[in-house]
Amino acid sequence: MQEFADFLAGQPPFDALTAEDMARLVTRVEVEYFAAGAVVVEGAERLRHLWVVRTGALEVVDRGQVVDLLGVGDTFGHLWLLADLPPRLTVRAHEDSLCLRIPDPRTFLAHPERLRFAALDTVPRWEPLAGPAVHAGDRRLAEVMRPIVWCEAGETIRDAAERIGAAGTSCALVRTADGLGIVTDHDFRRRVATGLAGVDELVARVASVPALTIDEDATQAAGLLRMVEHGVHHLVVTDQSERPVGVVRVVDLAAAEVRDPLLVRSAIEGAASAEELARAARLLPTTIVELCETGVAPAHIGAVHAAVVDAVLRRALDLRADPVLAEVPHSWVLLGSLARHEPLPLSDVDTALVWADPPESGPDPAADIRAAAREVLRVLERSGLTLCANGANAHNPLFSRSRSGWAAAARAWQRDPTQENALLLSAMVADSRPVTNLPLGRALTAQIRSHTRTKQFLRALLDEALGWRPPTGFVRDFVVAQGGKHSGRLDLKSGGLMPVVALARWIAIASGDARGTTTARLRRGAEEGLLTTDEADTLAGGFDAGYGLLLRHQARAIRDGVPPTRYVAPADLDTLTRRHLRESFRAVALVQARVDRDWMRRLDR
Repeated sequence: MQEFADFLAGQPPFDALTAEDMARLVTRVEVEYFAAGAVVVEGAERLRHLWVVRTGALEVVDRGQVVDLLGVGDTFGHLWLLADLPPRLTVRAHEDSLCLRIPDPRTFLAHPERLRFAALDTVPRWEPLAGPAVHAGDRRLAEVMRPIVWCEAGETIRDAAERIGAAGTSCALVRTADGLGIVTDHDFRRRVATGLAGVDELVARVASVPALTIDEDATQAAGLLRMVEHGVHHLVVTDQSERPVGVVRVVDLAAAEVRDPLLVRSAIEGAASAEELARAARLLPTTIVELCETGVAPAHIGAVHAAVVDAVLRRALDLRADPVLAEVPHSWVLLGSLARHEPLPLSDVDTALVWADPPESGPDPAADIRAAAREVLRVLERSGLTLCANGANAHNPLFSRSRSGWAAAARAWQRDPTQENALLLSAMVADSRPVTNLPLGRALTAQIRSHTRTKQFLRALLDEALGWRPPTGFVRDFVVAQGGKHSGRLDLKSGGLMPVVALARWIAIASGDARGTTTARLRRGAEEGLLTTDEADTLAGGFDAGYGLLLRHQARAIRDGVPPTRYVAPADLDTLTRRHLRESFRAVALVQARVDRDWMRRLDR
């Protein structure tokens, strides 16, 4: 009996009971054993008992899908007991388990009000996981596209406008000598209403050629991303033979997760001053929150976030048109998570700059270019974007060089990876994506594709990558922060994301292909023989789980008006999420160990 009392005294809802009521409680406890797979709760009868898991683990199942995992100390059955409703979910043993079965404690305790049921939701915590399996953003574009209105290039704007009006739509496709074009009501307002084109001129004059297309099997979320990236409100839907079969408009993608990013992008592009740009850019955090709450996939949210930051940077460059930058061909480059299309609400904006080599006899423009870059970065700061606190900014000499300067630096890092910052800068250059002047910006990663990479350099980079360790502890524990304001919390970025990101980056450098997201790099690693398919799937699954969890965690903080953080208290996670993270961390650590052990053999395949 004392063992039961000691155990229950540390578990809600019983941890606030008086000693007398605890003594009453333990006299009513019955111990039940359930073999793995045995059903504990099911059926239409109302419950008269609740249970507490003593050993083992139980699964909560909704329509055949496991939606929660109950561990030692978890109470179940109380929600249906309190509501006097039959259970609508099934609870079964995930492994051999012992449970403490307790009759309705309100019927025999002297102070039942001390039961801490009020601290628990009246709706099961797994309810959000048990909703519809398909979100609106997952529907195929073929399901929402509209019929095409066709115009010939020789028709007038007046005729095209009449066709569009009669069809009750907002666009028409135009066959031109240069390919497929599209004309929209926005084009009429922008060109005709302002007097730039007359109604009797040829419609081809105001058509956009080529029209932006997307496959009919793409999802609404993919359509959203394409619209945001290109700043358009119409897409031409094509079949497998790339023939136009329909048109999709932003108003057809009616969910909030589609409209809001486009409104933000439109406001950014229309900003006439740094102040207007700041107001538009500050809509981004709340847009991310809304995307999270409407169930958009984390990967799509990250891509939308990156596309909006790209638009802010381009508009800032337009507003801060500096004569120095106008005279020298140059490329602005994003680094880090933004380059990989994987930013989080808390992510810094890491930037670099590369410019064309000046004439040998001319002055060195580096100082003037960096000063102009600093002014552009100030516009980004006023727009609510956070610059890199560790110095990865386009005005820093480490991250702003001429094309030949970058090439020379990369060769030096490869020759001697032990020199200061060689591995750090190599890793950062691997995660780079040009936003302007793409051919010039790709000079940063050109050296990565060079055949001068040595195994000494790759080994040093691998050691750097493997320095990021998942927070695996003993038995059931995580390794958490010790001391300070984050004591007892789990660093999901350093422990959950970076072990996978760093290994995927190493794969990108080793394979000579630095394109794409972390997941895309892992898939290529499997294709190149640097990973097995199972290893790539394990790492990708670990990254997706950690990224999604951290994205939602930070979005909730923004919604609640508190500073977002990368730290999460394990106790705040439900049992299923804790177990999934724990298993994922251990699986990632095993892959790290395998790659560390036989990396040479993998490289030589």
